[in-house]
Amino acid sequence: MPSVQPPPSEDRAVSVISRRERGALVLTVSGDLDIDSVPPLGRALGKAVEEGSGPVVVDLSRVGFADSTTVNVLLQGQTALGSRLRLAAPSPFVQRLIGMIGLDSAIPVLRDVDEAIDAALPS
Repeated sequence: MPSVQPPPSEDRAVSVISRRERGALVLTVSGDLDIDSVPPLGRALGKAVEEGSGPVVVDLSRVGFADSTTVNVLLQGQTALGSRLRLAAPSPFVQRLIGMIGLDSAIPVLRDVDEAIDAALPS
């Protein structure tokens, strides 16, 4: 059953819906992410660390805006999860941000959730 992290406030509605799919934990993020609204993503990544093995896919297709705070949270997730973490389907804005800062050199960025789930874990 999917779990939903509650948004910090109604006017800044950010949600992180988690689900299990084919052995992976998929975190679907919706909304605009900044210093005030990114905590649900950080909590979901922290919980993923506690939940064991398998890929952790962050679906960014529904994120309209992200800032350096978001990048920091994702890098902290990568530090904790290592090669288990993958980013999937970034929205056009997020894709530009990833390209500008070279985040894809630290965290794999894949075209869609299926590709991210199926990508082999490094041995």
